[in-house]
Amino acid sequence: MSKEIKSIDDIDPKYSKDYSDDSFWEKVKGVLKSAGLPLIYKAFQLYYVMKRPDCPIHIKAAIVATLGYFISPIDLIPDFVPFVGFSDDLAAIVAALVMAQMYVDENVKRQAREAIDNIFGAGTSEGLD
Repeated sequence: MSKEIKSIDDIDPKYSKDYSDDSFWEKVKGVLKSAGLPLIYKAFQLYYVMKRPDCPIHIKAAIVATLGYFISPIDLIPDFVPFVGFSDDLAAIVAALVMAQMYVDENVKRQAREAIDNIFGAGTSEGLD
């Protein structure tokens, strides 16, 4: 039987230990060219869903674990492998987005686009949705 998640500390530490706001922002800045803008946009959506006060702790826990996996240098498929290096990260992020879909509103999408434009330049997020 699985343990009930009551706080972020109840998350399996395998990947959640790799998560921090700083490590997330550094990873995003370093992988745009190889990961692609759509993956970064989805990761930002998760990040801003996690920051919502109305998001339940079990969804926040899944997001922390997912973003920890994204940040972690140890992946099922190493990120440096051409064409498929981020496919496992994408699968994890999409699975977490499905779980959190009811919290991905226009405000979350706007915040994700603004973050992309702030980091990578104005207009970079055009066409994302």
